Amino acid sequence: MTHLNDPSLGFGTIAIHAGQQPDPTTGAIMTPVYLTSTYVQEAPAVTKGYDYSRSHNPTRTAMEQNLAALEGGSFGLGFSSGMAAIHCVINLLKSGDHVVAGNDLYGGTFRILTTVHKKFGIDTTFVDLSNLKEFEAALRPNTRLVMLESPTNPLLRVFDLAAIAKICRERGILTLADNTFASPYLQQPLRFGCDLVVHSLTKYLGGHSDLVGGVLVGNSAELHKQLAHFQNSVGGTPGPLDCFLVLRGTKTLHVRMERHCSNALAVARMLEAHPKVARVHYPGLPSHPQHALAMRQMRAGGGMVSVELKATVEEGKKVASSFRVFSLAESLGGVESLVDHPASMTHASIPAAERHKAGLSDGLIRLSVGIEDEKDLLADVEQALAKLR
Repeated sequence: MTHLNDPSLGFGTIAIHAGQQPDPTTGAIMTPVYLTSTYVQEAPAVTKGYDYSRSHNPTRTAMEQNLAALEGGSFGLGFSSGMAAIHCVINLLKSGDHVVAGNDLYGGTFRILTTVHKKFGIDTTFVDLSNLKEFEAALRPNTRLVMLESPTNPLLRVFDLAAIAKICRERGILTLADNTFASPYLQQPLRFGCDLVVHSLTKYLGGHSDLVGGVLVGNSAELHKQLAHFQNSVGGTPGPLDCFLVLRGTKTLHVRMERHCSNALAVARMLEAHPKVARVHYPGLPSHPQHALAMRQMRAGGGMVSVELKATVEEGKKVASSFRVFSLAESLGGVESLVDHPASMTHASIPAAERHKAGLSDGLIRLSVGIEDEKDLLADVEQALAKLR
């Protein structure tokens, strides 16, 4: 069972089997970890499909095919991190090209656009992608790429993927959708017309906080050829053990995501009723501005909850440091619950003025809700908020 693109098959069946088959030598049901840098050739340039592991590795091939199937794509390309995957896409651009990106996005994405590629003559405009008129007004004749997250990091805004993709397609602009927060179980941007999907494999796809990786998925044969060239030339590829861990993670993705979502909804409901909370950001709540859109595009609201406390930066840091079950740490999407204070952690690279303009308040706390017992998570949130006077 290698590709499993049959639409009649369920997500869980695809997650467990796509890209994988029993080892032909031993019958091992799990894909072997091919810890090798090179491969013996029968004659010069006569190989069994592999010559050097930066270019290809059998464990990575299985992972790439698995992730392509989960996103409904025809190809997948693995990377050593989500940022390496994003860098690969930006390599499609040249000096003088223009990028439009959401103004509420991961700090690392903001950083690579403004401090790395800007010096090569690539300009970026950051806009609110929920306002389609503002989005269209930001497009230029030299716009070549639109980068979006939905839900966004950390305000969990949801954008109309089909509408944005249609606008870009009519203008010949490439769309890159970061689907890390939703995971392919909740949402598949390619089906809404986006050209490419990127994931940080570190998050829900790995799911156990034990690897760092990234992936690009798409359908265009020409894009596959170009991106595979950059993947090999730049060399930011994942090791085989990390690929194996991703394959281990995707086998339970659908089961984990259901628990992440149910726990997150319970936490969001509790926070929304708390007197020390100014606002809760969670697509699964009817109070979310794009709730109806989220429910059309996603199976459920996801496992991330952001909450604006009635607090200063220092008070926000104090609350974030007061949890007992939630661990204070960057990243997200693991089985364990994590708490993050974006202003001083994940989004510290974004200047305060830019953060405030984008709606990232000083008292914003981001919760990655894990799969622990619901009652323990609710009790932990309650005792942490009690630290606010």
